[in-house]
Amino acid sequence: MKGLKFILTGILFGVIMAKSEAVSWYRIQEMFRFQSFQMYGIIGTAVVLGAIFVFLIKKFNIKDFSGEPIEFKDKDKNWSRYLIGGSIFGLGWALTGACPGPMFVNLGYGYWPMLIVIAGALGGTYAYGIVKTWLPH
Repeated sequence: MKGLKFILTGILFGVIMAKSEAVSWYRIQEMFRFQSFQMYGIIGTAVVLGAIFVFLIKKFNIKDFSGEPIEFKDKDKNWSRYLIGGSIFGLGWALTGACPGPMFVNLGYGYWPMLIVIAGALGGTYAYGIVKTWLPH
């Protein structure tokens, strides 16, 4: 029962992603071709809400579920790692039409080829774990 709130949150996330058409390959293609504002609006809303919640967490010293204080660490100023990682992520997103959240929503919709995409994402994560020590951190 402890994990029920997380399962319900995931279901709610999936419903919102599906109803907003954020899982649609066509909508993602429109975004990358600069033909529609819809996806930029969704992403922009998420960024603004994230900034508001981080501000509120810092201002009111909100604690996590286990009662520990939530701490934000400064990012490393080495921008090359973000450029390389973001480029790889964006390339995968453009090629598959899905980032990690929509991959699972599409699988839930019954789009079985997403299993290949999920396997590729897991393989890429595993490969990163192997070469992590040689990458700029």
